Amino acid sequence: MSDSTALQHQRKALRRELRHRRRSLSKREQRLASLALCNQLRRLPEVQRARRIALYLPNDAEIDATPLLDWFQHRGAKTYLPVLRPLSDNRLWFVHYHSNTPMVSNRFGIREPDTRHGAHHARRLPAWALDLVLLPLVGFDEDGNRMGMGGGFYDRTFAFVRHRYPRPRLIGVSHDCQRVDSLPLAPWDVPLDAIVSDRRVIRP
Repeated sequence: MSDSTALQHQRKALRRELRHRRRSLSKREQRLASLALCNQLRRLPEVQRARRIALYLPNDAEIDATPLLDWFQHRGAKTYLPVLRPLSDNRLWFVHYHSNTPMVSNRFGIREPDTRHGAHHARRLPAWALDLVLLPLVGFDEDGNRMGMGGGFYDRTFAFVRHRYPRPRLIGVSHDCQRVDSLPLAPWDVPLDAIVSDRRVIRP
């Protein structure tokens, strides 16, 4: 078995274990974790400054940052949701989201703005033009390394952050139970500016 194949097997097994951890949380634990996460995020300077913010609708027991939507709106910020970009190699669009946005379920069963709605340029924003992105994590470690779902959507979409400025601040969010001592890293993993859980803030 090659080193790269062994790494993929290791990451797949760990991803399965960490997803099980968050699914094991009760509804009450999920709700309390969401509130604690949002309290942590409200205190961060980059969150307070941001005016164009991407976040996600939780799926598969991901921690829920959507209670911040009203707070963002009150501050005059615009919020955007990721949409699977059609006819592309696992990349994302970011479409302006409000209460009247037409929604559909994508091929993974995740709710997102309708592709036909998001196809209009005026309704979406290039990834580089966002101020802040809150992205879900499957796992993280104390060094600020992250593990996503494995599809590479965020890694491909934000690969430019290594060499472009200005760029959005990337903050990974997660249940604290998804923390591990050390993660096996892949060369394509996009680095984050911070990781926030319901219990801690880590800045790599």
